[in-house]
Amino acid sequence: MENLLPKISMLHVLLGFFLTLSGLGLIQEAKSLGINYGQVANNLPAPEKVLELLRSLKLSKARIYDTNPQVLTAFANSNVDLIVTVENDMLATLMDPNQALQWVYTHIKPFFPATKITGIAVGNEVFTGDDTTLISYLVPAMVSIHAALARLGLDQYIKVSTPNNLAVLQESYPPSAGTFRPELNRIMPQFLQFLAATKSPFWINAYPYFAYKDSPKKISLDYVLFNPNPGMIDPNTKLRYDNMLYAQVDAVVFAMARMGFGGLEVRVSETGWPSRGDGNEIGATIQNAAIYNHNILRRQLQNEGTPLRPNARLEIYVFALFNEDMKPGPTSERNYGLFQPDGTMAYNVGLSALSTATSSSSSSSSSSTSSASISLTSDAPQVINK
Repeated sequence: MENLLPKISMLHVLLGFFLTLSGLGLIQEAKSLGINYGQVANNLPAPEKVLELLRSLKLSKARIYDTNPQVLTAFANSNVDLIVTVENDMLATLMDPNQALQWVYTHIKPFFPATKITGIAVGNEVFTGDDTTLISYLVPAMVSIHAALARLGLDQYIKVSTPNNLAVLQESYPPSAGTFRPELNRIMPQFLQFLAATKSPFWINAYPYFAYKDSPKKISLDYVLFNPNPGMIDPNTKLRYDNMLYAQVDAVVFAMARMGFGGLEVRVSETGWPSRGDGNEIGATIQNAAIYNHNILRRQLQNEGTPLRPNARLEIYVFALFNEDMKPGPTSERNYGLFQPDGTMAYNVGLSALSTATSSSSSSSSSSTSSASISLTSDAPQVINK
């Protein structure tokens, strides 16, 4: 009995996160919420099944980490906005305008517009990666790819940018002190000028989890999880921040402004929380992961902006759709998914495929999601059994 009680307590915690927003039509309003569809795994469902899952969750934005033709074909006529990625090892080649044109002609044009490709991520976290030579390739490759899109008449539909690790910042606290790392002072203005000229967003991969893991005694867990907390007042702007993610985003805005590009939009290309971790990965629990991503969803339903830009809806892509069993590194790296590869939920944050949302699966599914409906009358999710 003593061993059973913690399990029963855990079950009650997890059941508390079963939301059903589809009945109230609220999920459709989270138009600035996307999902990262990583595929570093050997057991994922076929892209067609993934598309069915996204539809049942009423998610209309996704990002992939390549230009997998199977995914691009499966997502045709789906009305899902898709960001595709140029792998880092292609940057040197794609600096050449002719090679970039060939790449766009081969990897983008055959699928567009049936597949709604809305963005090309040129590389990933290049400015903070181990291969510093890539930094010199990045902006020329972006320029060449954009020129290729323009030549084919696609530049007005597809934006070109690159996702940046938060480590591009030298200072991020308080947000008004935001500055880029000094070694980027030469290349960063070129990158920002490109974004300004092409009206493209600055993408940032921001994970409050890492800050908490590194300093759990100094950083409030409620602050990083979006839970109610006293918050932080920026001493320079007097703006109040009740969560770390918004503070990180505004730090990027201030850093860009210091270089003369304060008008650029910032979008969160990745954020998430691992549901499992190694012994030294403080905070990597299923409860924290469920709370963090549920609160992200709740804020997205409110179409929020950050304290610095309260009227500009912040676009956020959650990482990730699936747990990916082949990712290297600590245990947490393989446990960011909202779903297991077999389609069962790792935990529920309110993106449930319910009987009211998908009649085709209700007859064959015996999971608890088919017997729940959503109530979002307070910050605490509730389960209403039918």
